[in-house]
Amino acid sequence: MNNLRLEADQAIERAEAAEAKNKKLEQLLLEKDQEITSLNHKLSVVDEQLEKAELSLQEAKRENMDNIGSKTTSEGLQRKIQLLEEELDAAEKNAKDTVEKLRQVDVKAEHFERQVQRLEQEREVWEKKYEEAQEKYSKSQKELDELVQTMEGL
Repeated sequence: MNNLRLEADQAIERAEAAEAKNKKLEQLLLEKDQEITSLNHKLSVVDEQLEKAELSLQEAKRENMDNIGSKTTSEGLQRKIQLLEEELDAAEKNAKDTVEKLRQVDVKAEHFERQVQRLEQEREVWEKKYEEAQEKYSKSQKELDELVQTMEGL
């Protein structure tokens, strides 16, 4: 009888621990989803910067072609082109880094989703075991009560 009670108590503790772990993982999954959203936003901002830099580079090259006669203007435009190309390279690198981070976060989110599913299944198993243990306990308690009544009747 005490073993059944102990087993039931242990099952309850394990179920509660699994539920707490599940809740923690769900919170972590939510945080990762928010991080994905943030990285997607950063990626769109970087894409916009990249487009602007490419347009500026094209414009600078056109201006350079229009002002070939002026050496000082040409030198200034060359410097501007160089700066814009460097900015473009930096924006492309930033875009690549952001895409890689997004991919990593996505992989982690998938991992946590699988872990949450596994824990939910485990919780269901523990709840079923708990219900079975509770049922055994109730049955044993009923038998004990009947035995006590029988013995009192003697």
